[in-house]
Amino acid sequence: MTRLARSILVMSFVCLTSLLLALITGPTGCSREEPIELRVICAGSLMVPFQALEKAYETKYPDVEVLIEGHGSIQVIRQVTELHREADVIAVADYSLIPLLMYDVLADNGQPYADWTIKFASNRLGIGYTQESVYSQDLDAENWYQILSRPDVRLGFSDPRFDSLGYRALMVIELAEDYYGDDNIFDELVYSSFDPPITVAKPNGTQIISVPELVRSSDARVFLRGYSVQLLALLQAGEIDYAFEYESVAQQFGLEFLELPIEIDLSSNLYAGEYSRVAVRLNFQRFASVNPSFEG
Repeated sequence: MTRLARSILVMSFVCLTSLLLALITGPTGCSREEPIELRVICAGSLMVPFQALEKAYETKYPDVEVLIEGHGSIQVIRQVTELHREADVIAVADYSLIPLLMYDVLADNGQPYADWTIKFASNRLGIGYTQESVYSQDLDAENWYQILSRPDVRLGFSDPRFDSLGYRALMVIELAEDYYGDDNIFDELVYSSFDPPITVAKPNGTQIISVPELVRSSDARVFLRGYSVQLLALLQAGEIDYAFEYESVAQQFGLEFLELPIEIDLSSNLYAGEYSRVAVRLNFQRFASVNPSFEG
């Protein structure tokens, strides 16, 4: 298979993903004994729509076999840059990770791992739950943080070291302190629940959340998983009551979803300046050549 042919296949899959169907230029009418493999590594929160894209793409191009696997968004990139696995397309739930972690990181051939990105969708953060979740009948956009801090409520987090939803949940909780005028929200939901603790410093009006190298729950009511989709089984089985989730994931899996105020849900460009007052830093060197800081 030529480099040009593979490039055409990759571009056509990306264009299908971004709904730009008119730009698909994949090969047609080919007759091959072995299918062409198109390797896609994507965020777990994108697995459901990408599996639908896989079926549509393979129907249109029967000589292509699309191979999809999911991870937390940071782990998606590490599969390529740190573990040196080959991939034709990567798709993450935080588009800023690609220029941050791939543009200035060189492969063995001296070229960057990526030099372009398509931003093809938007989303919002909120709280996923079921009708059986305790206090679900009382939950609303004004009292959610009070309910989630109750001692008999079981709460799920995805790991901020591996998954964009994990560090974004920390941002939402910290932004909530200013929005609701309550300086104890982060301490009650996050700081007191992990050992070693996840801490916040506030230099020059910016809130910097520091994630230690070891992240583990110190509270029996708090559950930590590698990435967001892994929390769904816990919700559906009733092992946890609430989890921070993307709206799209809640819809795909039939969860109840509490929309948070737009001022803190990270969904609107109008509030980008407010969101960016919060940043999450990995307080250790996980990547070989980059020490990332993620802004709201």
